[in-house]
Amino acid sequence: MVLSNAYNYVNVLSKAADASWTRNDILANNIANADTPNFKRKDVQFETYLANLVAGTDSLDETVAGLDLNELNCTTYTDQVNLSYRYDGNNVDMNTESVELAKNQLKYYTLMNSMNQEFSRLKTALKTS
Repeated sequence: MVLSNAYNYVNVLSKAADASWTRNDILANNIANADTPNFKRKDVQFETYLANLVAGTDSLDETVAGLDLNELNCTTYTDQVNLSYRYDGNNVDMNTESVELAKNQLKYYTLMNSMNQEFSRLKTALKTS
């Protein structure tokens, strides 16, 4: 994490990428346990926390620059504990997990691309000044 509020866009992108990486691990674990009796799928909560931190502001630039990123972390939770798709109590649906994994991988690569572009802009700004 870059230790300046001027770089909070990069820091927020980094936190989002970390959450996406965690979600990838959780989804892979769900897939690995698709045949484990009584296993309940897990997921990661991050986007809601980020949305709550920036909600109700007029200037996203000022809001992001002033964010306390120590408050912005992802959490892992068990999804639909009382739901079971099979008689053995497991609630992992392979189709859902596969779609979520693909969606998450696209999100991660997009976040990485956004961070690279932000660093390229910073590099360009430093060269021209």
